[in-house]
Amino acid sequence: MPSKAWFFDGTPRFSPDGKTIYYRTQTIPHYESDRFRLAALDRATGATKTLTESFDDWIDDFEVSHDGKRLYFTADVKGRTPLHELDLASGRIRALTATGLLDGFVVSRDGRFAVVARRRIDRAGELFRLDFAAKGDAKETRDTQLTTVNSALEAEVDFRPAEEVFIPGADGVPVQTWIVKPHGFDPAKKYPLILNVHGGPQSQWADAFRGDWQVYPGSGYIVAFPNPHGSTGFGQAYTAEISGDWSGKVMEDVRAVTNWLKKQPYVDADRMGAMGWSWGGYAMMWLEGHNDLGFKAIASMMGTYDLRAMYSSTEELWFPAWDLKGTPWENPKKYAEWSPSSYVENFRTPCLVITGEKDFRLPYTQSLEFFNDLQRMKVPSRLIVWENAGHWPSWFEMALYYDAHLDWFHRYLGGGAAPWDPVKMVEGRAWDDEKDATAKEAKK
Repeated sequence: MPSKAWFFDGTPRFSPDGKTIYYRTQTIPHYESDRFRLAALDRATGATKTLTESFDDWIDDFEVSHDGKRLYFTADVKGRTPLHELDLASGRIRALTATGLLDGFVVSRDGRFAVVARRRIDRAGELFRLDFAAKGDAKETRDTQLTTVNSALEAEVDFRPAEEVFIPGADGVPVQTWIVKPHGFDPAKKYPLILNVHGGPQSQWADAFRGDWQVYPGSGYIVAFPNPHGSTGFGQAYTAEISGDWSGKVMEDVRAVTNWLKKQPYVDADRMGAMGWSWGGYAMMWLEGHNDLGFKAIASMMGTYDLRAMYSSTEELWFPAWDLKGTPWENPKKYAEWSPSSYVENFRTPCLVITGEKDFRLPYTQSLEFFNDLQRMKVPSRLIVWENAGHWPSWFEMALYYDAHLDWFHRYLGGGAAPWDPVKMVEGRAWDDEKDATAKEAKK
């Protein structure tokens, strides 16, 4: 039996009397996307006990009540991160709020309320006070906004809300999909579409404010964010089904969502694009070789292209060993079958490729290989390599990130033009035209 050292136990919290340590735990060795549970360690006896086995979603942050009778935790649940209360005596779990995404929380000493940092797709982060009902669930929780840090920005910018739909996917299982419509949306018109596949792949698109939700609708695009097989928040079985099946149910879901969107009266089926980062970048590389859905442009960021090479270059060796079911020499046929590099002869779709030289998760050479093959197949393509970017671009690199996307999709989908020429941005000359125009105006 594997050593306990190969399991994850972490984020410990002491009980008020110091007799118990509560912590998050996973039970499957080497599997980073196993369900996160809460457990307790009795310091006197060393005995451990799992407390949330009946709770089928990932538990994120948690804290112990001041009287030691309850645990409070957030979890990935259906595109949100509700705050929950676990009564330690009865084992009962109840949701206290199910609105948006919580970036943090603190519960009062008397357990009557919590202060949370919360954001939603169309609402930037603010602090809220949640007053808990004595009994019942989230429907009985009353919340009061405490801060208005972003009120001036919200008054200036038309942050777009999302429509939440569930589209039948693989095996008829509904795929939660968030749809954000552009500024000045007219249901009688047709708009270009961008489908955005999330990374992970074991993660979720959540009801949370972020640039992806707002930048593209601001330029006239419909944007859609599906949570296909492999996503968190819909039970661990749904999350686990992507492992060993990278081109199966998850791609069926992407296909089903795309075909559903094509039929919507407000979507221009002749102007559809797709984008993705990390595992989503892999999905874009896969779609490049399997594009019978009608995408006119693709953008792949920090993706995985050749799985054999990725295995021997990533700093996260345990991930492909689990998700690809062994090493390349143990499972060579599947590594080849699931690898986008095996389908170069089908490359046809214009593609933007973005990567960073300090990405050790999915080394930037993966994107270089992909770009070179696009070029050899004479596919219109552009490569952007950030010298200092890791797997997650820094905030100051995001200006180029969004500008390059808008420029690319403008070329092939006809949405709004990018604010600046991305080539000039890279060269440090993006604002030269504005400076020249300002100088000329000053001379008048």
